[in-house]
Amino acid sequence: MTAPAELTERLGLAPGARAIILNADDFGMCHAANTAIVELLDAGHIDSATVMVPCSWSPEALAFGATRTDVDLGVHLVLTSEWTRYRWRPLTAGASLVDDDGFFPIEVVAVERHACDDEVATELAAQLQAALDAGVDVTHLDNHMGSVYGLATGHDFLEQVFALAARHGLPFRLPRYMEGMESDAALQAKLEQAAAAAGALGVEIIDRLWSHPFELAGEGTDAEETYEQVRDGFVALLRAVPAGVTEIYLHPMVDGEELRSAVDYGAPKRGYERRLLADPVVRQAIDDEGLVRIGWRALRDLQRGVRR
Repeated sequence: MTAPAELTERLGLAPGARAIILNADDFGMCHAANTAIVELLDAGHIDSATVMVPCSWSPEALAFGATRTDVDLGVHLVLTSEWTRYRWRPLTAGASLVDDDGFFPIEVVAVERHACDDEVATELAAQLQAALDAGVDVTHLDNHMGSVYGLATGHDFLEQVFALAARHGLPFRLPRYMEGMESDAALQAKLEQAAAAAGALGVEIIDRLWSHPFELAGEGTDAEETYEQVRDGFVALLRAVPAGVTEIYLHPMVDGEELRSAVDYGAPKRGYERRLLADPVVRQAIDDEGLVRIGWRALRDLQRGVRR
């Protein structure tokens, strides 16, 4: 297995470097997401974002990407549609990809049980191609809700994703390690197998994938977590980043009427994430810890053999 320091060294960073990629997921999901993410990209507070191409507000996100090839934008490959009031459909006609209402399923387990490999491959390729056709200089691929990892039933779609990534010379968001899972031999074996498959095709992956809890603790109650508590937790996460390349992904959005009408939970948390990514306390913690911020373009260049 590749040691954590090896990727950083191949990227030209110092041995033992603690590199992070601050990524905003769900670009294009709604206007609230687009507003927050553009704001953060323009200010340099995040290193990349990934577009949900099937969503209604993706044209706005893709149009931004087409004019801003200086920022790192990936495609957030979508096979699920998790909210009850706001749904999205595949770009292709794969019958195995939709629920009885014609939308992507709400839960990952339904994808793993019912989606056909060939139809998944066709749909994911269509999502990437739509971003490329819009003029986006796509830097990487990742996946909404982990629906390609096979964590629910064991049926994964990594072969299809790796083939797509290799064909286009793009890295993919797959962690080589998962902290706290050392006792889960089956999961660790699956990660090692997936890492080997990616490596065999020349697809670059990261060492670790971290986030902050999706839901706000105590949301809607008197014990609801405050912004300061969320920020303290995020700062603690930053201080714990080890050597290697760690992507930290969040879902910054404007917490307003549009977002609260679309999502079933988590609107305040997404508003907090918008605030904390621009918070001087967070930026100071990154500096204090000596964390090295990089983007996915660096991994794409490495994969394509581009000299930096």
